[in-house]
Amino acid sequence: MNSKIKFYQSIHFKIALVFALMLMLTLEVVGAVFVRQLEHQELANFKQQIELPSYIDNSLATQLTSTDTKTANKEIKTILARVNNTSITEIRVVDAKGIIRGTSSSGNQGIVGQKTTDTVIKNTLVNNRSHTENLYDSANHNRYYVSVVPLLARGNANNVVGVVYMRANLEGVYSTINSISLIYLSAALITIVLGLGLAVLISREITRPIEEMRKQTLRIARGDFSGQVKVMGNDELGQLAGAVNNLSVRVEESQESSDAERRRLDSVLSHMSDGVLATDRRGNLTIVNNTALQFLNIADEEQVLGKSILDVLKIRRQFSIRHLVDEDQDQDQVILDDLNEDLILSAYFSPIKRESGFVSGLVCVLHDVTSQQKEERERKEFVSNVSHELRTPLTSVKSYVEALSDGAINDPELAPRFLGVVSDETERMIRMINDLLSLSRMDSGTAKLNLEYVNINELFNYILNRFDMIIKNEAADPSQKKYTIVRYFTKKDLWVEIDTDKFTQVVDNIMNNAVKYSPDGGVITARLLETHNHVILSISDQGLGIPRKDLGHIFDRFFRVDKARSRKQGGTGLGLAISKEVVNLLGGQIWVDSVEGKGSTFYISLPYVPYEEEEWDDQAD
Repeated sequence: MNSKIKFYQSIHFKIALVFALMLMLTLEVVGAVFVRQLEHQELANFKQQIELPSYIDNSLATQLTSTDTKTANKEIKTILARVNNTSITEIRVVDAKGIIRGTSSSGNQGIVGQKTTDTVIKNTLVNNRSHTENLYDSANHNRYYVSVVPLLARGNANNVVGVVYMRANLEGVYSTINSISLIYLSAALITIVLGLGLAVLISREITRPIEEMRKQTLRIARGDFSGQVKVMGNDELGQLAGAVNNLSVRVEESQESSDAERRRLDSVLSHMSDGVLATDRRGNLTIVNNTALQFLNIADEEQVLGKSILDVLKIRRQFSIRHLVDEDQDQDQVILDDLNEDLILSAYFSPIKRESGFVSGLVCVLHDVTSQQKEERERKEFVSNVSHELRTPLTSVKSYVEALSDGAINDPELAPRFLGVVSDETERMIRMINDLLSLSRMDSGTAKLNLEYVNINELFNYILNRFDMIIKNEAADPSQKKYTIVRYFTKKDLWVEIDTDKFTQVVDNIMNNAVKYSPDGGVITARLLETHNHVILSISDQGLGIPRKDLGHIFDRFFRVDKARSRKQGGTGLGLAISKEVVNLLGGQIWVDSVEGKGSTFYISLPYVPYEEEEWDDQAD
């Protein structure tokens, strides 16, 4: 929460603003009424000042009834000249026929004798009603008061003999009103400014305890309980300040207790070897320890907090929150094998219940059972594979032995062939048992290595030369496949510490597979190169290759890509498994790269430390 509040957002400003608005509104209303009344009064006084006396109206009416127009006009001019009122701009006298008989404007005497065109004058002559109005002259920007009064004949109130048209300048009146209004506005502005300042001071004194309480609550929110609100009195604000101080003490005590419990819980959860997940009553995760994050392969707990445990564990199809809460899951184990490719987890669920029996959440404990599950699975697969691999040759041996017992042994043609089959199957079982014993010794760590420094170039060449001899010996047999071995070796002597017999067995296994699965006329390519700290051997063939789905299992025990062909050629399915174990014992790595239909390449990487000739000479000395 942002503790800094701008001035215009503070309660000080708001209280002062309310006071100022109320004062401004009051002054504006009073000013509007005052100015309106002032204007009305000034206009009334002005009209009284410029109103013509009744004797002048009577004199003008008498002259308009006179038959001597010329003499009457002179008299009218004399009467108008005697009117001494500086506020009156012009007075015109118009007879009943609409003829202008006189004007007080000395510069406008030329209109005398002309017929008037003023509509207001004509309407007054017809209607016999007085008319007054205020006009604004846009030419000289002046305001005027216009009064048209009918002149009546003596003794006859309905006989209109003419009208008196009078126009007076109102600028003096409005100038006075504007001056008074400006004085009032200036006084109002000064009053508002002084009132606003006074309101700010008063509001600051009123809201100072509130500001202190706000700061204290912000410190409490940040975890700082050191401050105290000063109690200014025993009024409502003082009581509120005391309550805030008490709240600060209580919150500090509760926070310390909660932090201690939290630290203990975090310590327990962090050092547990099992994963722990806790949810609220809706099944959404609220707590996840580090072990659970590792099991679930999640980098940050924020990725799963708030999500349903059913989605995180991917068990929504099998279970619901009601099932996990209502059912007795204490003794039930749920196996999770699709959360992490490398792990198999068991999950135990237990509801979190209050004393009232209300279920407020769920706790899930994850236990890593990968090794147990894999061992159990490998044990079952091993027993199944051994049983299957031994059953086939034993059945074959039994069948041929029974045939020999039934008299085939006396047949000079069948007996040798049957005995040859029995011998081959027996040899196959012996090889399989020897391979199993080798794997067993390597698994148990009892296999011994006779390590020595060997020139890997010469050893690899020696092994390949034996296969070259086989090629030459089988060249005369047309039934045998023809293949060629090509070498690409580094010319540098590479001395590597290995067990010669076991390494030879590894290369023999890979070469035998290359020969078995290479087509007639195929080329087997052997390479040897040196990197910074490794020696890498590779053997490539042009055979059928290995499907992509089988690449991850090629070094598994008893695994065959082409089971029928491998068994027919005497394979046990253990050669590559033994090769991998041997290479691992030598501190190296073995892997395969293959494209189905184009062949395979097996790589062997062995640790290598280059030695200079001087070092060898020193050792010899």
